[in-house]
Amino acid sequence: MKLQCVVIALCLGVGVMAGKYSREVNEAKPSGSDGQTVDFRIAKLNQVWEKAKRMQLSPVRQAELHSDLKIQEKDEMQWKKMKVEGLDENGEKEAQLRRNFNVILAKYGMDGKRDTRTLESNSLKDHDTKEGDIFDDPRLDKLWNKAKSSGKFSNEELLSLKREFQHHKDKIHEYNILMDTVSRTEEIHKNVISPLEGDTKEHVLHQRHTELKHKMRDLNQGFERLRKLSHEGFTEDSEFREPRVIELWEAAKRGNLSEDELDSLKEELRHFETKVEKHSHYQEQLELSHQKLQHVEALGDKEHIKRNQEKYNTLAEKTREMGYKMKKHMQDLSNKISRQGLEHNEL
Repeated sequence: MKLQCVVIALCLGVGVMAGKYSREVNEAKPSGSDGQTVDFRIAKLNQVWEKAKRMQLSPVRQAELHSDLKIQEKDEMQWKKMKVEGLDENGEKEAQLRRNFNVILAKYGMDGKRDTRTLESNSLKDHDTKEGDIFDDPRLDKLWNKAKSSGKFSNEELLSLKREFQHHKDKIHEYNILMDTVSRTEEIHKNVISPLEGDTKEHVLHQRHTELKHKMRDLNQGFERLRKLSHEGFTEDSEFREPRVIELWEAAKRGNLSEDELDSLKEELRHFETKVEKHSHYQEQLELSHQKLQHVEALGDKEHIKRNQEKYNTLAEKTREMGYKMKKHMQDLSNKISRQGLEHNEL
């Protein structure tokens, strides 16, 4: 009898452990090996975050990565629900999520590759780096230096313009990452044997080429805006100051929306711009807090270090939280603008 009880207990134990480990394949444990609570429910995202902390990315870059991973987590959890309900039969959403994840890895230098995705243009080979060239792209540097020396901009306007240039530089970098991802997918596609699998990959490739085409169009329009701003300066009736908000507003105006819809969206974008500006302010404070912490650590006063570390940790957490909310809001606005534009085009 005692032997039977032992056997039953062992079987139950094995069953529980099997269930536990099968769940842990895809979802992270509530706490890490050091007893601390993990940041993400999906194991691979947690692994990326832990690797980023070991890489010692700057505080602002870490906060940005954390926000991007939170968005990825939200999208992947939604996809899991879709999959259970049978709403992603052709795997389109799954392919997009995989591509988004690869872009995140590449964006933060975590894809195991040396980053050779330079900001290219037709004149790059003839471009000698000079003092004052800060955007790694000859066309951007030429425009920026011209605007800076034109006398048309106040100091505050120059800061706004510089943010737009930096945003455009980031978009070029992301475009090159996506183009690199598509190229690698095409190499894999060449080795496909199964016709069915080939059809699926063909669809994914077509989708990515379409996305590349749209991003290139946005880049061209963005550069044209920078060129116009650099020559003419800001106008009195400029609707917005933040590059990401300006980009959404320009997309909305191209979307054939009604005047009422544009007015409603404009109000929503004003609220969003306040959120973006607040997030930027917190990023600046985070960087300053990190510099102060480093200074205090060099002095070696343990009590002083502890107080500054606590302040820094609180600020880092707040910056990450605000970054996630801001990026989620931007994602929602972008989807809303795309959906409304599509509805109008179908009428």
